[in-house]
Amino acid sequence: MDEMIERKAVPNNTRAKTSQGTVTSAESVARLPLTRYVTLLFAIACGISVANIYFAQPLLDQLSFEFGIDYSIIGILITTTQVFYALGLLLLVPLGDLLNQRQLILSQMTVSMIALVIVGTASSGSMLFAGLALVGLLAVVTQTIVAFAATIAAPAEQGRVVGTVTSGIVIGILLARTVAGVLKDLAGWRSVYLASAALMLLVIYALYKALPNVKHEDKSISYPQLLKSVLMLFVQERLLRIRAVLAMLIFTVFSILWTPLVLPLSAPPLSLSHTAIGAFGLVGVVGALAAAKAGKLADRGYGQRTTGIALFLLVLSWLPISYTERTLFALVIGIILLDLAVQAVHVTNQSMIFALRPKARSRLVGAYMIFYSIGSAAGSIASTHVYAKYGWNGVSVLGASVSAFALVFWIMTKGTKDDLSR
Repeated sequence: MDEMIERKAVPNNTRAKTSQGTVTSAESVARLPLTRYVTLLFAIACGISVANIYFAQPLLDQLSFEFGIDYSIIGILITTTQVFYALGLLLLVPLGDLLNQRQLILSQMTVSMIALVIVGTASSGSMLFAGLALVGLLAVVTQTIVAFAATIAAPAEQGRVVGTVTSGIVIGILLARTVAGVLKDLAGWRSVYLASAALMLLVIYALYKALPNVKHEDKSISYPQLLKSVLMLFVQERLLRIRAVLAMLIFTVFSILWTPLVLPLSAPPLSLSHTAIGAFGLVGVVGALAAAKAGKLADRGYGQRTTGIALFLLVLSWLPISYTERTLFALVIGIILLDLAVQAVHVTNQSMIFALRPKARSRLVGAYMIFYSIGSAAGSIASTHVYAKYGWNGVSVLGASVSAFALVFWIMTKGTKDDLSR
């Protein structure tokens, strides 16, 4: 299906100016080294964009008070944002295979910045809900950026680039709650969204100056056909199906840890402050940064081996995590292991599926990330229910069980002929 979308063919002497060089096609771009500055800029843009959908979590009590929204309803804010994020994965991300990715990224980030201003200046609950829905829908620009980075990176460094950029996403998720809590205490909840909007503006300008202009030519495929082709990728690519299931399982585990973690930490005997609890997000960053190296291993053909080791560490991480209520040191070790494992598998997954069909990378990542959303939602719902009934020990058993299932699933599928990595 991806043959229906082709890069615009141009003579070698036809050029378009960018800070990365003078290029006009994906083939030309791929021959140029992707500088550390541009790779880091991609990671920063992704981190800021994805953080926008998590800022509201530590602000729910304040939003409930200011807009007169009952506690039983205010949680729908988070659900609304996540639902629209899932819609964006399905409806917007595939456009990266059809339209000019540079223009698509800049346009989506600009509208996202406007949405943040709407949230930050909201005068009613309906305005707040509408703004956050738009924020969620446009946060999927992160996946367009990942696919674009993979497209313009040289084949030998694709895994490294994807690993670095994806680390920006995980770090954005982990630090969103911490940043929101600090800014709320300093200048009120509105400052969280207005500060993010200002930062987005700076990033948009930097991307405008740095992004290469890779052109597309629409030959015959329509938008409905483009969306249909996402489903066809699942039918045709066994590796995509396997890696999507792994994504669902690892992000279920990720949510099983992070969603209810505030409950045992804020309750006796620990009784930690929200600032102290937010600091555990910084611990998670250590694991996420370490896992960026997984992309290099994928470049060298060790995707399967990396996956197996990471999934084993994922299971192992729940042993120290289970001791959270007795010692915070054990929790720190467990968080580092868990985030390292989740990020390593996530980076390896993307590196492997991007190699399937270079001309369908946006659709591939959009389809893959839908399973990420399913896993995140399932983990959040299951973990809070289990904690209410069985406490932190129940959460630990649940997390270890899902992790073990992911490891078994990988063992059962790793020998498929579709998987070209060792």
